[in-house]
Amino acid sequence: MYLAEGVKNARLSGGTLRRIATGNVLALGLTSLFTDVSSEMVSAVLPAYLVLGLHLSISQYGVLDGLYTGSTAFTRLLGGYLADRFRRRKVVALVGYGLSAVAKIGLLGTADVPSAVGAVIVADRTGKGVRTAPRDALIASSVDGRDLGQAFGVHRAMDSVGAFLGPLAALGLLLLASSEGYRAVFVGSLCAAVVGLVVLALFVREGQPDRSLHPAPDPDPDPERGLRVRRLLAAGTFRRLCVVAALLGLATVGDGFVYLVLQDRDDLPVRAFPLLAVGTSLAFLVLAVPLGRLADRLGRWPVVVTGYGCLLAVYLLLSSGAGPIWLVLALYGAFYAATDGVLVALAVPLVPEHLRTTGLALLQTGQALAYVVSSVVFGLLWQHVGVQTACLTAAGVAALLLPFCALLLRGTRRVA
Repeated sequence: MYLAEGVKNARLSGGTLRRIATGNVLALGLTSLFTDVSSEMVSAVLPAYLVLGLHLSISQYGVLDGLYTGSTAFTRLLGGYLADRFRRRKVVALVGYGLSAVAKIGLLGTADVPSAVGAVIVADRTGKGVRTAPRDALIASSVDGRDLGQAFGVHRAMDSVGAFLGPLAALGLLLLASSEGYRAVFVGSLCAAVVGLVVLALFVREGQPDRSLHPAPDPDPDPERGLRVRRLLAAGTFRRLCVVAALLGLATVGDGFVYLVLQDRDDLPVRAFPLLAVGTSLAFLVLAVPLGRLADRLGRWPVVVTGYGCLLAVYLLLSSGAGPIWLVLALYGAFYAATDGVLVALAVPLVPEHLRTTGLALLQTGQALAYVVSSVVFGLLWQHVGVQTACLTAAGVAALLLPFCALLLRGTRRVA
């Protein structure tokens, strides 16, 4: 009897996964795959290029790294507002993806000027900020509410395929075009970005809202959107989740810092630097769907907390100089797999459908602003106090914030 029940559950699970991995989720996954090939080709070489090639100090890199994510903060709100205001999530996502593609052209002409590189990074991340919330809202409106964790897991898994292939493509181009290696990487990045844009334009459709998430209509359809947003933030559970996202953002440093610490610790050759991102992406790829499914079955907030526990372990390993590279990268990939899509899936049921994109943008904006602070502070600590102290500080912040955030997240379990 137990065997038969297990087979039945496996069939249902497989059927659910096949149902999710179609239509918009598949098309948006392919869009993110090619876009991530593009962005990861650049980001996989950018820390080494800026620090080891253009000789930026670690604190200067920290500022640029903060800009890399922090510049998305307010554009996320803009993208969320426009998508909900005009009910055109696909169009707003197209604008965001298109802006990032155009930024790759700018990178070709400014690659040797650090300040110009910073401006191009801001333009690229502005595109990311505009597109992220509309894209996630499109995914949420394309599946049943009970399948949100798996849907975002499938999307993030496809996204991580791109994150896996991008650094490999960058490494191959660096080896093949030794004298113009970085320029070849930037050209390849532009081509991949254009392919992702075409997939989005041709195959993604505006989704229909899932009424199981919010079966009741908006009780007070106030024409003033600002009032609606204030009401959204006044909702205790959603406000609590936004606070948690911002606090956890303070405990998160950029990928580039993690990889630079590993490169410095183990004296890796510069040309092997992109392989560090490959290791993280491989772990992400393997774990994204299983952890998304686990979040749907057992609860999303425990999975998020476990993910940040993995990040704490990464900081401790970096500060002590212990642990092989593969273990650090596996834990880092597990952190992303347990938090990236699952935190969004946790937020979706808390936001009315007519404000979903705006709500997700608010959540992500808090994270992005906190990330600016953590990147700048980490860079300053590394340069002026030392890398071990910087890593220990990051571990201490994570250890202090994680129990408090876990208590706050428990309050979402009844509705998400």
